[in-house]
This record gives sequence, C-alpha cells and structure tokens, in this order.
Amino acid sequence: MLKRVFGVAAIGLGVTTAIALGLVASQRPAESLPEGAMSFADVLTSVDTAEMTLVHSPARDGARLSAWHLPADRPDAPLLVLVHGSGWHGGQFKALAAQLDGAADILAVNLRGHFNGPGARGDVSYLGQLEDDLADLILARRKGDQPVVFAGHSSGGGLVVRFAGGAHAGLIDGAVLLAPFLKYDAPTTRENSGGWAHVLTRRIVGLSMLNMLRVHVLDHLTVIQFAMPEAVRNGPVGHEATLAYSWRLNQSYAPRSDYLGDIAHLPPFLLVAGRDDESFIAEGYEPLMTPVTDNGQYVVIDGVNHLGVVHDPRVADLIKEFLSRV
Repeated sequence: MLKRVFGVAAIGLGVTTAIALGLVASQRPAESLPEGAMSFADVLTSVDTAEMTLVHSPARDGARLSAWHLPADRPDAPLLVLVHGSGWHGGQFKALAAQLDGAADILAVNLRGHFNGPGARGDVSYLGQLEDDLADLILARRKGDQPVVFAGHSSGGGLVVRFAGGAHAGLIDGAVLLAPFLKYDAPTTRENSGGWAHVLTRRIVGLSMLNMLRVHVLDHLTVIQFAMPEAVRNGPVGHEATLAYSWRLNQSYAPRSDYLGDIAHLPPFLLVAGRDDESFIAEGYEPLMTPVTDNGQYVVIDGVNHLGVVHDPRVADLIKEFLSRV
C-alpha cells in the first residue's frame, strides 16, 4: 500500500514537472518590442546634476557593490539610499541628489545585474540577493546609529517594500516610495505597466511551479523584457540600459506575492506619484494601502509622469520635509 502511495506521488511530481518544463519551453524572449507609452524625455534631456563620487562596498559573496555618493556637511544627517527603477541604474538620481544636497548623506546604489553593478547583466545569483546587497551596503556605509531612509522609484520602490517585509527590516527607519511597483495584479498597475513590460507569462508560471518543487536550475532564464525607446537603446547611453531580467532577478526586485503583507511592515513613509503616470494609477495607492498601514503620507502631483516624478522640484521639497522628521 505504501509503495502504491509513493508511486502515485512520484507520477504526480513527474506530471507537474513535465507541465512546468513545457510552459517554460513554450515561450521565448521577443527579438524586438514596440515602444511603450512611457516618456523618456527626462532621461534624454540634460539637467543639472550633483557631483557624486562612485564608491564601493563589499557584499557577503565577495562582490563589490557600487553606489554614487553625495555626503552631507552636517553630522546628524540621515543616510538616504536611493534605489533605481527597472532597466536603469543609480545615475537616475543625480538630478534629485543635487536638489537634496545637504538634506542627507546620499547613496544612489547601482543594483546587482545592472550598469556599474556587480554580476551578469540582468541576473542575480539567488532569489533575495538584492535585499542582502542593500543590507550589506547599509552595514558598510552607515555611521554609528545614523537613521536610514530608503527612497525607491518604480521597481526600486517595490524593492523597498520587499525589504521592509523581509529579514533585514530592522535596518530601515523610513521610506520614500516614488510611483512604486507593487505587483503585476495590484489595482495600481496598468496593463503591462503601460506597455513598458513585456512579460513571458508562461515561463513565469512554469518556473514558479519548478521552484515550488525546489528545482532552481532554470532560474536564470529571461522572463521579462523592457520596451526601452530606440532613442535610448541606440543613443550615447544605450550601453547603460538593462533590457531583460531573469526569473530570480525579477522576483527579487518586487514585493512578495502577499504584497500587502510587505506593505504592512513599512516604517513611516512618503509615497508620491504623478497624476500623468503611464505605468501606474496614482490615485489608487492610498485606498489600497491604508487598510494595512497608517504609517503613510500620500501625495499625487499634477502634470507629472512616471519618470518625471524623480526630477520634479516639488517632489524634492516633499522628500526634504520628510527627511527632517526622521
């Protein structure tokens, strides 16, 4: 009888594995993508930026983590860790850092798998490695009991939410969320993030099934591509863009499936989004998040799109005011 039960279970696992592998094999990355609706005018337009220094800190696996650093003159300034959005790198924040100069000790991190970051482009070594990297960066750069504030844009905001709900939550004292990605099925997310994301859905389902079976050998496969405009891809900064993510990087860069559970663990936070956001519904954050946390301040800025929320001076003023209360 026992042999029969184990035999049936083995057959079930075999069928599940076969279905998962079939889903993974049935979908491949696109050779080219149509351009989405997201405007990259702020990325391509020259703006005044801060004179930041590229600094390095050790990660637990021996890699060299890099971040752009702008120190504050006053000793009581908090440490502000800026976490960039998908497809780009810490240089995204140089204009914002110039506006925040003096308000914080600023680190604009270059995440693993991105330009100026360690590791293969578009990949990490294991699920959760980005959280470990951010924790290692804080432990290496924080001065004594200096307060730590994370500020993340888009997927970077999602990573901040994930960090707050994870093992290193005790390292963060405050958060700034700039149009954060919460989850593909969150009511704040437009379809395919407004055309920015090309998701290989069958691959994600198949790889998720394999991970439930503790099979990780295919976690490096691409599951999402980004509709980076041709003007960026083929322009002078095209080599700085990361155009696709593996399953394990994509999972590591977003809140967990129970994203409201991660949100519930956020420390005091400021959430800012532009009313003209092409990827997310700015007015949807507050009614979604307030049932699980009363730690948030929510602001919707008129005339601002998804990338513009990083550069608008009104946003910098809001962040300064928030930092003064940490």
